[in-house]
Amino acid sequence: MSRPQPLSGFPELLPRQRIVEQQVVDHLRRAFELHGFANLQTRAVEPMDQLLRKGETSKEVYVLRRLQAEDTEPAGDDALGLHFDLTVPFARYVLENAGKLNFPFRRYQIQPVWRGERPQSGRYREFWQADIDIVDLGELPAHYEVEVALVVADALRGLPLPKLRMHVNNRKLSQGFYQGLGIRDTEEALRIIDKLDKIGHDAVAKLLIDTVDATPEQAEACLKLASISTADTSFVEQIRALGVTDPLLDEGLDELAAVVAAVAAEAPGFVVADMKIARGLDYYTGTVYEVFIEGQEHLGSVCSGGRYDKLASDGKHTYPGVGLSIGVSRLLVPLLQSGALDATREVPTCVLVALANEDERPAANALAQRLRGRGIPTQVSPSAAKFGKQIKFADKRGIPFVLFTNDEGTQIKDIRSGDQTTVDVDAWNPPAEDLHPTIVTAE
Repeated sequence: MSRPQPLSGFPELLPRQRIVEQQVVDHLRRAFELHGFANLQTRAVEPMDQLLRKGETSKEVYVLRRLQAEDTEPAGDDALGLHFDLTVPFARYVLENAGKLNFPFRRYQIQPVWRGERPQSGRYREFWQADIDIVDLGELPAHYEVEVALVVADALRGLPLPKLRMHVNNRKLSQGFYQGLGIRDTEEALRIIDKLDKIGHDAVAKLLIDTVDATPEQAEACLKLASISTADTSFVEQIRALGVTDPLLDEGLDELAAVVAAVAAEAPGFVVADMKIARGLDYYTGTVYEVFIEGQEHLGSVCSGGRYDKLASDGKHTYPGVGLSIGVSRLLVPLLQSGALDATREVPTCVLVALANEDERPAANALAQRLRGRGIPTQVSPSAAKFGKQIKFADKRGIPFVLFTNDEGTQIKDIRSGDQTTVDVDAWNPPAEDLHPTIVTAE
């Protein structure tokens, strides 16, 4: 068998990188639960008719088919596809289980998703997301749009990450502005503005003129709106100064100002009102969010989401919601690959129990079990080699302590400092910082 080649867009991490990822996921889980979010896990597949109605995703959905599929098996919209985000599956889950859920319902999910897009830096075909959403029955108060932003700010600031900035806008604000200008297809105008960072000012202006029949003056007004960015609520005055009026615009301005003021007070320097943020998915209806690594905006947003009012509806009842999704892989993989983030060791093991000879293995196993019983990650040496070789085995993996028995009793050796002491296995504890691997950042 020839040596397998890496498959682009499907990142696989080394053990110490995976430790970093697991610790970040555990941190996010704890943060979400501190804010009262319950955990869910939904299936990997959804009907194609559900996946294809949620915006510009039709070219990215992976269709699920058996290799020996029968002609009678579902095809087209009736087929199954891998979910490209966790919001669409969550909306379906809410509809299926509405009678068993208490509203408002708060949930988090941390699962892989799949998108068939061209792999590049920060973009993958299989990747992990960590989502939070709050949904209610009938009406969802606007204060939840503030709350989810604060939850994510709280979760992210406890991690050893580069500086992150949340850019927020409001779809009502943008669509109300376009309506006030006289542009009819406001949703298409939003999708075009969403391409501004990718294709630039002139290309966006041309698309607005060619696609939504905007006049050159209307296109320029849209771009003037998109150029407004403030770290406080002064964006309200700047937008008013453009001279456009519309009731939907007023509503969006009030909602966005509330989000910016609250987040700026709770997490200074974290939020910026950015009028070019649009989010390409059709289901967003209110506040929209995108979080970027400062200085590495080329990687794209590492966290995004927004308010949606009509994503989940059974015809009789509507379940509006708001949520944010942290792109765990998009955030971590580039940092891990560049060495900006690392773990202190590649294994969970804190103590290696050494062996003088194989006859001692049962006793060594018993010692290891006593340590494990007190929550200390421990493994027994794989072979009864020379003591120096066993220390080298531990050192190569970053295991800080080696436990062995000699004429002086049971000894613990810190292989970093060389310190060695006699210990009571049932009383000794490693320093707290050595008990588990920790995340370290490059100097």
